[in-house]
Amino acid sequence: MDRLQGIAVYDRAGHELGTVRQIYLDAETGDPLWVTVSTGTLSFQESFVPLLGARLDAGRLTVAADADQVRRAPLLDTGGPLEHQQAERLHDHYGTAPDDAMTRSEERLVASTTREPARRVRLRKYLVTEEQQVTVPVTREEVRLEEVPVDAPEEPAAGPVVLHAERPVVTTETVPVERVRLTKETVRDEQTVTGTVRQERIELDER
Repeated sequence: MDRLQGIAVYDRAGHELGTVRQIYLDAETGDPLWVTVSTGTLSFQESFVPLLGARLDAGRLTVAADADQVRRAPLLDTGGPLEHQQAERLHDHYGTAPDDAMTRSEERLVASTTREPARRVRLRKYLVTEEQQVTVPVTREEVRLEEVPVDAPEEPAAGPVVLHAERPVVTTETVPVERVRLTKETVRDEQTVTGTVRQERIELDER
């Protein structure tokens, strides 16, 4: 309020209109709605200018109206409060009449995801013991009776004969069979989330 009093007023095109003389407030909220600007050659001539869409910057007030609109604005008595009918005339002139419609809002559930560590994994080797069967061919020596002709020369009598036989010998060896590598892949899934939202309702309040 103190910053508005007496400052220069410019239209939306940057043309100076005059200076702020009076400030009119909303009767219910106390917000500034209108200012009067001394625009004429006579010191007592004041025009109402809406503050809707205005901006205050560097010690000057720039309004959303243009100079021609301000010059043609209805000349109203500035010696008292702005009556309802007077405000309607000004709203009609500037095209700032308030809309009687009401906007209804409601909350909606917005779901998103956050990435967080779930678990740590690493490669580790361990031994598993299992039974295996393999077939191994083996040989053995056997004795056989050999008959010779009677007129064959005699050979010296042979001593004891040692028979030999093979037996399986089980050993193990470690050989590389495959390489295992740890990789990651993304698996997409769906989860259902539940939340509480609020909705506005509009009803007629008769007083």
